[in-house]
Amino acid sequence: MPKPPPAPDDRDDLPDDASLFREAVGPVRGVRSAPRAPGAPPPRPRARMAELDEMEAVQSMRSISHPDPVAAGDVLSHRRESVPPAVFKRLKRGEIAAQDELDLHGANADQAERVLREFIVHAHREMLGCVRVVHGKGLHVAAPFGGPALPVVKNVVDRVLRQRGDVLAFHSTPAAQGGTGAVLVLLAPKRR
Repeated sequence: MPKPPPAPDDRDDLPDDASLFREAVGPVRGVRSAPRAPGAPPPRPRARMAELDEMEAVQSMRSISHPDPVAAGDVLSHRRESVPPAVFKRLKRGEIAAQDELDLHGANADQAERVLREFIVHAHREMLGCVRVVHGKGLHVAAPFGGPALPVVKNVVDRVLRQRGDVLAFHSTPAAQGGTGAVLVLLAPKRR
């Protein structure tokens, strides 16, 4: 038969639960803490000032490489010395067929530059000789602060194509192929 619980006045004489537990367990020794698992290494420090200097240098290079912006109706034209004048004349007339085309309508300046560079690399890797880049005429560009309205994507295309070593020549297309809203690009042959 179980023992009835003690009366409330007898409870003060009973040992507490913690002391009963220590009596039941007996002497104990402490456990060493386990070593921490190795975590991810801390990130490498970034040279922020060097990155800013690099960005500033790129921006100044862009402005130096083509200081005069191209207007909406201007013809884009560039030829390296290695391109014979007769070949350049055929390019200007649109007599060299474009093997691929890139349309940059709706792209902002950063998107246009990235996509154009990727397209030229792809065309060069595929050993295409001539491609067409449609950049638009820039007639719907709003003039900032009352200045002249300049076609942003057209200026990006002009700058990027002039800087690339794999571009031999380029010229705005004839009117039937897009006029001043597109450009035919003659690419250097891929070296083997």
